[in-house]
Amino acid sequence: MNHTLHQLQVFLKIAQTQSITKAADALYLTQPAVSIQLKNFQDQFDIPLTAIIGRKLYLTDFGREIAQAAEKIVNQVDAINHKTLAYKGLLYGKLSLSVVSTGKYVMPYFLSGFLAAHAGIELKMDVTNKQRVLESLAQNEVDFALVSILPQHLAVDRIELMPNKLYLVGGADSGQPVTEQAPSVLKTLPLIYREAGSGTRYVMETFIADHQVMVRKKLELTSNEAVKQAIMAGLGYSIMPLIGIRNEVQHGDLTIIPVTGLPLQTSWNLIWLKDRPFSPVAQAFMDYLTTHKEQIIRDRFAGYERY
Repeated sequence: MNHTLHQLQVFLKIAQTQSITKAADALYLTQPAVSIQLKNFQDQFDIPLTAIIGRKLYLTDFGREIAQAAEKIVNQVDAINHKTLAYKGLLYGKLSLSVVSTGKYVMPYFLSGFLAAHAGIELKMDVTNKQRVLESLAQNEVDFALVSILPQHLAVDRIELMPNKLYLVGGADSGQPVTEQAPSVLKTLPLIYREAGSGTRYVMETFIADHQVMVRKKLELTSNEAVKQAIMAGLGYSIMPLIGIRNEVQHGDLTIIPVTGLPLQTSWNLIWLKDRPFSPVAQAFMDYLTTHKEQIIRDRFAGYERY
């Protein structure tokens, strides 16, 4: 038998996710590549490691034993790498985050300096919808999550990174007056919504409900990028976070429409499960944020406060 470390890592991830597709996503590989590695690994055994039942992948009893052995080997290799880098005075390990979709405009700037200072750290950052972000956190799959609305059903601690401001936005040729308007203006506009479960949608719907405005929902789209492009194409208006549109506003591609009660303001919060012990990497990242947060905001988000 000639098991490679890569085969062990792939099989372990398949065992953990019980899915070729999820394993491929987690390992940043294609599904065919993962399937080939699984086949090559399976060919070294006379006993099946997996079984497909009703189009779902399951481990056999033998497969579970091999997965446990693979986990020990992979962990030992990680420990060797850790000891090697630690001996050189370097920080080594994984930092995992789950980030709501709009957070992709925020989180990289709070990571870049930290990762540049610690080359031995591997980053895994999943950018997804709010529901999946909170699921990852609740299931203890990530060190941190970035959200703009704090969860009510989870006990978490947090560090506030920066404000999150949301404005009514139209295209460059919206024709809307530049003077401040009442919230009732929303009932005259075709509105573009994010998908159900989105934090941006929640804030937008709360504002509309609080002002008892009957509105026309024109479109529902699954990302802020899609909403932004639809607005620029003249398909409607939306209440959007400034962080994702500031370049388009500065370049004149989008227009902020003044409305009484706007901007809505929440905060970008990095959260983690209360009482969850930090790994050395997670603790180092928290120390980095505590020390450098204000400087990052000044350097990377200059002019944000003027809106």
